Amino acid sequence: MSRRIDAIDVVRGVAILGTLWTNIWLFTDPWGLLGGLSAVGQGGEAWIQALSQGKFLALLTLTFGVGLAIQHDSAVRRGVRWPGRYLWRAFLLLLDGVVNYILIAEFDVLMGYAVTGAIVAWLLLTRPRTQRVVIAVTGSLHLLVITGLALLLTTVPPSEPPTGVSPYASESFLGLAAFRLENVLAFRAEPVLIGCLSIAMFLLGAHLHRAGVFAEAGARIRRRLMLLGGLALPVDLALGGLGGEAGVLLQRYAIAPLVALGLLALLAELCLRRGTDGWAPRRLREVGRVALSAYLLQNLLAGAVFYGWGLGLAELLGELRTPVTLAAWAAISAAIVLAAHLWLRRFRLGPVEWLWKRGEQLLPERRRADAPVP
Repeated sequence: MSRRIDAIDVVRGVAILGTLWTNIWLFTDPWGLLGGLSAVGQGGEAWIQALSQGKFLALLTLTFGVGLAIQHDSAVRRGVRWPGRYLWRAFLLLLDGVVNYILIAEFDVLMGYAVTGAIVAWLLLTRPRTQRVVIAVTGSLHLLVITGLALLLTTVPPSEPPTGVSPYASESFLGLAAFRLENVLAFRAEPVLIGCLSIAMFLLGAHLHRAGVFAEAGARIRRRLMLLGGLALPVDLALGGLGGEAGVLLQRYAIAPLVALGLLALLAELCLRRGTDGWAPRRLREVGRVALSAYLLQNLLAGAVFYGWGLGLAELLGELRTPVTLAAWAAISAAIVLAAHLWLRRFRLGPVEWLWKRGEQLLPERRRADAPVP
């Protein structure tokens, strides 16, 4: 079990740092998320962005599903009611997301994960066949919506970048917080758009964990997933590098999740073959153990470097945007890895994880009526 948990932490650590690779381009755009699809890179920049677009977000979503399955299995073993206290945990995650959204990053994923987790927690009580049907239905609905939007994008002129003074350059820290609140409907559109996909990916993560994707016996599953991801990758990169706005939409929300499944299997295979005790796996495990804290910190650091309330570098990059973006990703990732390592040398949980744990303990667990007395 310990080896399996270590592998999951490695995957989660990769997902966290990979999510920064995706989001860092929003921080270095002078208009941030308002740049929208007009911020899609050209030439070499488009291909570099395509390498990370959507894949690590999907990988992170899968790991949340894995974590949910582990918590459910633990509740069953201990005779605790389910979803029971997990719904309180989901509410606390929602609060974390609200704080992240208002103060740090308008592209927060935690709020969506909290809502999805609460839904999937109930779905885990159903039969595996029912869960597979839900995966198929929600996945199909999502694909239908994304395909329709992509077709719509091909009929309209490419979006123009915003003009004037960017709030990301001119507003203070609290001014940006107020700006996010004023535009909450627009900025929270993505979690709604991918709601069906999130449910499917959570359930897939739970299903793959129980099917043994992190176990020695799961070699066949891993091979199939790696084949799927390998076949999807060229399509993914072509859409991102050559497909324009419609292509990026399809890449991020339709093809990248397939690549993420292959990436999950590849990382699990590497952990099983080579172990998780090497220097790099240990550092990734540490990031994975403090994933919530790392996610918030990396967004805060990026904002401090590129937004106007900090150094304000996004407005100054010009032609240097691509190399500076990559350098910033490497530097912030290194800072996150170092912070996780130093913190865990002294503490068992990350700071946000500790607060989450203490908040969870405010609500006592209730045992099932049919559970044996320990």
